[in-house]
Amino acid sequence: MSYVNHTILVVDNDQDQAHFTKLALQRVGVITPVQSARDGEEAIGYLSGRGTFQDRECYPMPVLMLLDLKLPHISGVGLLSWLREQPALKRLPVVVLTTQVPPVDLNRAYELGCNSFLFKPNSFNALLVMMQNLVQYWLGLNVAPELAAHHQAQEHSGTSI
Repeated sequence: MSYVNHTILVVDNDQDQAHFTKLALQRVGVITPVQSARDGEEAIGYLSGRGTFQDRECYPMPVLMLLDLKLPHISGVGLLSWLREQPALKRLPVVVLTTQVPPVDLNRAYELGCNSFLFKPNSFNALLVMMQNLVQYWLGLNVAPELAAHHQAQEHSGTSI
């Protein structure tokens, strides 16, 4: 099965990890280019449509965000906190994909509304299996929420029911 028009935003400062995550997603059928941000500030810029991210044809709103908690500048927890305060984005599904963290960080991520919490696997094959399961659930089975920005755009174009 292939998944088209399902933009995923990978937020990870480890560019090797981000590359392998994107590669695994492509191998399991995610055709739409997977977008990435290197830190919390860049992710906020992407989600806000600021600067180079203004062109939504090139940088479409994601239907899912994969978030590493260990980010420079603005941490993953900080980004998650910001995201849940944004009326247009607060329902965006977020899967934390990170290395081992203290239980307090895991619990804080759930308190801030992460939808799932996964630890990065140690091999590409394990990452491939993880991404297969993740894509099947989040893009295949899950009914995604309507983001407020998308809903407002539909209302203005007259396509909303």
